Amino acid sequence: MKLIEPTMEYSEQIRAYRQEFLDSGDSMDGTGGLRNFDDPQEWIDFLVRHKDPKTVPEGRVPSTQFIFVRDEDQKIVGMIDIRHRLNEFLENYGGHIGYSVAPSERHKGYATQMLKAVLPVCRELGIDKVLITCIKGNEGSKRTILRNGGIYESTVYEPDEMIELEKYWITL
Repeated sequence: MKLIEPTMEYSEQIRAYRQEFLDSGDSMDGTGGLRNFDDPQEWIDFLVRHKDPKTVPEGRVPSTQFIFVRDEDQKIVGMIDIRHRLNEFLENYGGHIGYSVAPSERHKGYATQMLKAVLPVCRELGIDKVLITCIKGNEGSKRTILRNGGIYESTVYEPDEMIELEKYWITL
């Protein structure tokens, strides 16, 4: 398994990953807005703008997007996004990290591996304590966070989505 920043080398895999989520109707957490982009190059350009503090749109924070690729077939099995710092919304609801695993690749331990692989990158970015949230009742995501050292803080209500989110901290 490898954690890499998306490139056009993976354009067909990016399209397939997006389509699998669109077909399943699942949310595309941790994909840097992939849902909004038919063209992988446009999405990658969007990610580049969001990574640079000089070009990140107002109201957003710099972030780094990764794809999690299985070595044997080069399939993207997951995506994970690191927000370099927290704004008010992220502090209350979104956290430093968002992630997803392709619906066809779930229950194989990929989320746990992917989160473990990205934590050293967080440390390199100067993040000492990582905030991660998950929807209350999402036991798979909760177990992923706990397996990576997450400590429960609280449950909050996010009014725009009308969902309860559990907040966890991982100290690096």
